[in-house]
Amino acid sequence: MQKLKTHVLGELIDEKAKRNKDKTFLYFKNEKITYDEIRRYSNKCANMFQDLGITKGDNVSIMLPNRPEYLYVWFGLAKLGAVEVPINNSYKGEFLRHIVDQSDSKILVIASDFLERLKIIEDGLPKLKKIILLDAPKEDISNYKFPILSFEELFNKSSEEPVNAVVYPWDPLSIIYTSGTTGLSKGALAPHKFWIVFTEKMVEYREGGKDDIFYTFMPLYHLNGQCLTILTTLIAEASMVLAEKFSASRFWDDIRRYGATQFNYLGGVMPILNKQPQKQNDLDNPVCIAFGAGCPPEVMDEVEERFGIKCLEGFGMTEIGIPIHVRVNDRRRGSCGKPLEFYEMKLFDDNDNEVPVGEIGEIVFRPREPFLMMLGYYNMPDKTLETFRNLWFHTGDLAKKDEDGYFYFVDRKKDALRRRGENISSFEVERAVNSHSKVLESAAVAVPSEIGEDEVKICVVLKPEETLLPEELIEYCDERMPYFAVPRFVEFMDSLPKTPTNRVEKYKLKQAGITANTWDKEKNK
Repeated sequence: MQKLKTHVLGELIDEKAKRNKDKTFLYFKNEKITYDEIRRYSNKCANMFQDLGITKGDNVSIMLPNRPEYLYVWFGLAKLGAVEVPINNSYKGEFLRHIVDQSDSKILVIASDFLERLKIIEDGLPKLKKIILLDAPKEDISNYKFPILSFEELFNKSSEEPVNAVVYPWDPLSIIYTSGTTGLSKGALAPHKFWIVFTEKMVEYREGGKDDIFYTFMPLYHLNGQCLTILTTLIAEASMVLAEKFSASRFWDDIRRYGATQFNYLGGVMPILNKQPQKQNDLDNPVCIAFGAGCPPEVMDEVEERFGIKCLEGFGMTEIGIPIHVRVNDRRRGSCGKPLEFYEMKLFDDNDNEVPVGEIGEIVFRPREPFLMMLGYYNMPDKTLETFRNLWFHTGDLAKKDEDGYFYFVDRKKDALRRRGENISSFEVERAVNSHSKVLESAAVAVPSEIGEDEVKICVVLKPEETLLPEELIEYCDERMPYFAVPRFVEFMDSLPKTPTNRVEKYKLKQAGITANTWDKEKNK
């Protein structure tokens, strides 16, 4: 059976390393890591996993900060045909347990900073066999249920290609979890071809080339960081800079230090950069293009003029990549662009009828070629079928289209929230809040943020005769949720508005927004 070499990640790594052996692929702090080193280190990881019994089709969870080792682990798994399961570094409690367990991960590669989070959930991880620990442990590890192995010791393997590893473009590469709307987060199972083909198209759209230096502060557990910087760099045969995290005050100094020519962003990043004090050297930077989504048009105008860059935006999601995007010389203010040629996009009403030009409808999608989107939600066939209604993937997002075919994102139809560049499942927030012994029920809704995207408001009904301070509830949430999901606003209510079938009418809570009875965490620090 014939394989498409460039559509298999392991072979793509080898091909690019052969062509660019001594060229710097990755800048991280003061380190410079070449293409050939990336190849050799990924081989060492592949052989490490193979010796631990990982074979093609096995799933391995990764919970690491932005460090070069993330690339070695991910690429090593790809070379075996094993599947990476990235985990948000902020996850803990049920959020963390659900992903490791639901993904059937046999091994978890984790940084020592996060290890203690496993202690309270280890009884709920019956499928996990081993833990690989990056860096020295910061606690006594003898009382954990799982064997804890040292990455540094295991990494001492051959840098030759792993044997008996045959991978095809349609084989799974990753399971990335995306926030649920009416249930738990779902794992989007994606093949090699999907990731590589849509990234190739993004390189074309952003006019990326060998002389570019791509900069990212986006966490590597996101499709954004992995595809729009790491794979982009590999495909373009360019170089990349990996920052540990976003810092508005250090951002442009970092850009100048490395000579970065492009960067990618999400959410409130551009408004935050634009709110920094103006400097005389704002225009004196090497960036030509910023690549992302979620920047308000008026902010984009100011950012482009102030820093002398072009902002390219699109519409995408983990399940389908970025099927709508603008080009460098084909942009309309406020538009996320036109569909890529190998995707079919329409706007439907609630009955799956296409809406007229200029009217708002739900974005629906399907590829024109096989293996150019996710294969389905891992171990959730019912959710997969529910999303693929009438042979179309329903995104749950609303947009309108003009007569020339440009799309304009309007809002989310689904009951999910987006804060600080992270998707948040309202279901999971409510589940954590409802676990408090004094809470009867709750509803999490989005309210507007000062910097774009959402803030999280939790509307809470207490059990009869119970009292609870907002501060106490937030402290409880801090222990059970990633920081970005912890509500900023709390409002205690006698009851939640509901339909005759007992469904919470969240639109009424959203319309009410911030009321006189709403407690604000930011104003009560």
